[in-house]
Amino acid sequence: MTGRFETRRLHAGYEPEKHGHSPLVPIYQTAAFEMTDPNGRNPEGFVYSRVGNPTVAAFESRICDLAGGSTATAVASGMAAITDTLLNVAEGGGHIIAPNNIYGAGLDEMYYLLPKFGIKTDFVKDINDFSSVEALITPETKAIYTESVSNPSTAIADIEGLATLAHKHHLPLIVDNTFPTPYLFRPLEHGADIDVYSSTKGINGHGNVVSGIVIDGGHFDWNAERFPQFHEKELILPNADGKPQTFVDAFGNTAFGHRIRMKYVRLFGAVMSPFDAYLALLGIDTIAERLDKEVNNALKVAQYLTTNSHVTAVHYAGIHPEDPLVKKYFPKGVGTTFSFELAANEEQVDKLLLSTKIFTYLPNVGDSRSLIVNPRRVTHREVPLHLRDEQGLTANLVRLSIGLEAADDLIADLDQAITCSFS
Repeated sequence: MTGRFETRRLHAGYEPEKHGHSPLVPIYQTAAFEMTDPNGRNPEGFVYSRVGNPTVAAFESRICDLAGGSTATAVASGMAAITDTLLNVAEGGGHIIAPNNIYGAGLDEMYYLLPKFGIKTDFVKDINDFSSVEALITPETKAIYTESVSNPSTAIADIEGLATLAHKHHLPLIVDNTFPTPYLFRPLEHGADIDVYSSTKGINGHGNVVSGIVIDGGHFDWNAERFPQFHEKELILPNADGKPQTFVDAFGNTAFGHRIRMKYVRLFGAVMSPFDAYLALLGIDTIAERLDKEVNNALKVAQYLTTNSHVTAVHYAGIHPEDPLVKKYFPKGVGTTFSFELAANEEQVDKLLLSTKIFTYLPNVGDSRSLIVNPRRVTHREVPLHLRDEQGLTANLVRLSIGLEAADDLIADLDQAITCSFS
């Protein structure tokens, strides 16, 4: 669809005339669809909701358009999006390179679980240290993985530089772009190949959906030497003569996205429900206005924290507009989530967490309501202790997710809670 982001977020990927002229995407709350021929087909393309559903398809199409992708596959959670993506790219065993400051559950998976499937990850302290990243590349390497904005330090990855390095070695660049959403940043426009999201967060924006989505940019060459799984003949992909063909034969450079759906979603079954897709679509309706307001609030709150005598550091790239990566990638703002450090002990931090009146103490981000949490003991507790220490995930670090409340009220709430924690 043509038009600016604000227009496309309301209309892309959906044709009302095909759905009773409903301006809103209907909820197709059904397990399966009536078939019209003995070969198990339906003229609309939907047979069983584990493989495809019209409500979910509308969500996929809209995000695909907004992210600038070629295909999109929705799943039941952000972790399902990460897991399916990494298994799809390194199936049968291989090697991933990633920064060590990624989301706690993602690091837990790469550090402890994926090696049991023959997939090893080498972690680097600074993903923008290209020489260190390049030194880890081997013939077994299957991808470079990063977050566009890290959690909770908001360190920014140089996506164009990483893409250039990855493509030099015929590797795909996978970017978790959960924090910025496609409104603030679109990695595929800067050379990334696969774009993953926990749409639980800013895409939905209301804290009432757990979901994820994988976007395939559609321009990577999935060569047979490094990625043989895309070149295996599949019974589920018959050609016009009924003979099996490969995903590359059938879909070319969009093989990755189609294989995620037809192998991992279909067989592992982490499916997004139609109702969750409907709620996520409602969230997208207001994504631009929400994030503009939340980013503005985040800047004001972060700037206040830099003046509080009990705060020793504020980790938010958004308060450094002169930073070259902020200028290059985030002219509309870095995002709504950041962290700060208190000159406090663990008991005082606990008192702060339980003294806020507006901020809610829970482990989520990207909500329309402001949230507060202690990463070391909650969101990143799966991270090995030495990595928590290395990343600065100390006992006195507090993470905020800024919502739509009045900024002055949020500042007053933090001020009284910080004062209370030191009383």
